[in-house]
Amino acid sequence: MPPLNVAKGARTISVVVRTLPARALVPRHAHDHARLIYAVQGVMSVSTAQGSWVVPPERAIWVPPHTDHEIRSYGAEVMMRSLDLAPRGFPRLQKSSCCVVGVSRLMRELVLRHAELAGQPPSLALRLIRELMALELRQLPVSALHLPMPRDARLREVCERIVRNPGDRLTLDDWGRRVGASSRTLARHFVAETGMNFQRWRQQARLMEALTRLASGQSVTAVAMDLGYDSPSAFTAMFRRTLGCPPRSYFVN
Repeated sequence: MPPLNVAKGARTISVVVRTLPARALVPRHAHDHARLIYAVQGVMSVSTAQGSWVVPPERAIWVPPHTDHEIRSYGAEVMMRSLDLAPRGFPRLQKSSCCVVGVSRLMRELVLRHAELAGQPPSLALRLIRELMALELRQLPVSALHLPMPRDARLREVCERIVRNPGDRLTLDDWGRRVGASSRTLARHFVAETGMNFQRWRQQARLMEALTRLASGQSVTAVAMDLGYDSPSAFTAMFRRTLGCPPRSYFVN
């Protein structure tokens, strides 16, 4: 059988198996290689100096080499099956920052099978699994589950307060008076440093918090009310519009 030549990065893939208990914290650290952090069960968040990402089931996060990051788990324990990768083999994923990507059912099964074969002698089956994984990695869809953090001190103060209390309904004028800046200045910095306006950024902050709370077992009604929505239906509409399905079915594998 001639060697496959469709995935030159396949020989640079290995699987790392780890389980985190609920509400665990992996302190800030970095790797010399790239890592695709994937949990076959549970919900986690990954934070860097640039922002934070929520990684629910059927998603994974790409972390480039030498990127300081910390990991938190929510709800039940998190069963991680991460991939260590050489980024030169995956040019589409060579990014200067992290990103959340979708994981297909095929990719999930390939990762699980690779983990089962870890530690065994090299085999044709393992080589073919890696070839297929490399192909799948080149077409993983990117998900909008990122909350970017600004550099401007006044704006960062606003954002950090919102993250601590995402249900707060203060307007940009209110925030401007609190941090000593005009609402026009804050609005300009929001777009320049996060790529979002104030309303969109706050909605993203609420969505990220909602995902972790729902993963911990809180009801849709409780989450909606705590995060400042007028009704559960308004929250559900936002959730469906952003992630493509209602909250009740999002965590169903």
